[in-house]
Amino acid sequence: MTYQLAIGDRTYSSWSLRGWLMFAKFDIPVEVKTARMYTPEFFEMLKDFGGGRTVPAMRNGDVVVSDTLAMAETLADDHPGMWPADPVARGYARSIVAEMHSGFTALRSACTMNLRVGFSGFKPSEAVLKDCTRIDQIWTEARTRFGASGPWLFGEYSLADVFYAPVVTRFVTYSLPRGDAAAAYIQTTITDPTFIAWRDAGLAENYIQPGYDLDLRMVAWGE
Repeated sequence: MTYQLAIGDRTYSSWSLRGWLMFAKFDIPVEVKTARMYTPEFFEMLKDFGGGRTVPAMRNGDVVVSDTLAMAETLADDHPGMWPADPVARGYARSIVAEMHSGFTALRSACTMNLRVGFSGFKPSEAVLKDCTRIDQIWTEARTRFGASGPWLFGEYSLADVFYAPVVTRFVTYSLPRGDAAAAYIQTTITDPTFIAWRDAGLAENYIQPGYDLDLRMVAWGE
């Protein structure tokens, strides 16, 4: 039976991006259902996915799973190769995914995902800068220790790249500081054809979600 996946707005829903990448980047067949966040249609859609109030959520027959970390582990049980094969690399990958899933609240609160525009003149707080420093450290260490075989955090694409993709977009949207290794990883992510397809689909929705634009000069995304 083909999976079903519930997502929200592609331009703004960072967790939806994670859920979708789990399927798209690992060639797992899925039927995608989407609705604009915070609308009656959104909550009506979620009635078929356990009746929760957040996306993403996935269904495979009678099995319904919400929360991206639970989804990742569920899919990895049935689709080998989503985590790095090497046990040391896999341990580090799971650790940094868990850190992303539960942490970096300053960055995520101050810098919502917005794939429509960038903002010039954004002044990150000390707490946001601390998160940026830690993320830069994670990306640099992963690439240095485990990334020799390819351009992703662990060389080949893994669930770690899924979880950090929305973080990459925040560095772009708000022009956040990054070192050389992090800058290269950011370019790898935003020039990946699968990510570009997601962003293009979001732009085609042609919708501006209230509350996601800052009172700053807007620039083309990626400048």
